[in-house]
Amino acid sequence: MKILLALLFTGKLGKVLITGGSMLLSVAVYAIFYGWTFAAGLVLLILVHEMGHFLAARQRGLAVGAPTFIPFVGAWIQMKDLPHNVETEAYVGLAGPLLGTLGALACYFAARNEDSPMLLALSYAGFFINLFNLIPLSPFDGGRITAVLSPRIWLLGAPILVALFLYRPSPVLIMMAVLALPQLMRAWRYDPTAPENVAYYGVSNEQRFSYGAAYVGLVGFLAVMTQDVHQMIEAAGGPH
Repeated sequence: MKILLALLFTGKLGKVLITGGSMLLSVAVYAIFYGWTFAAGLVLLILVHEMGHFLAARQRGLAVGAPTFIPFVGAWIQMKDLPHNVETEAYVGLAGPLLGTLGALACYFAARNEDSPMLLALSYAGFFINLFNLIPLSPFDGGRITAVLSPRIWLLGAPILVALFLYRPSPVLIMMAVLALPQLMRAWRYDPTAPENVAYYGVSNEQRFSYGAAYVGLVGFLAVMTQDVHQMIEAAGGPH
């Protein structure tokens, strides 16, 4: 009761209820399709991903809200303060899939150690979700990271999104395409010499190389792990 009163007086109770309530709702919805254990593990993996963004944003002095979950969409943190430059945006964007990958790796090693098909399936879900989020198109995390190179890279993400939809149509992909459309327009009209773009996107070549290498390395690692774990699940007679 004392804890609840303290949260109430500091204005944080509503945030706790929104995060906790949306997490429980997501677990309940996922449980209908995958069972309670897998559903809880999946939501925790998404939480780990979002906490990467949260901690990175706080580290850079940005005010952010607690994560909010939506079933079959994922989760997000509300950025009360926008990044002041593209390097900060890339830093916050990279932290989510990086910490999320560590969470998936923890499930992977635990699955190998315990010989657990459920943990192996969770690791696959974690690797895939973080790989999906690295599509080089805003508002995906990959778009926020690759913007440090140039927003025009987002134009390369559009055919990837289309190919994914043709391979496996999904309402989520349609929603992401709608959200990405204004960003594609920005990328098409991007003028690197405009003063506002020079101020926001102006970074050193060393920073471009560092973020570019981290992005390519993480994409490559996640692609390999997603494929390998998928093959392990198939070999064990699990779901495709």
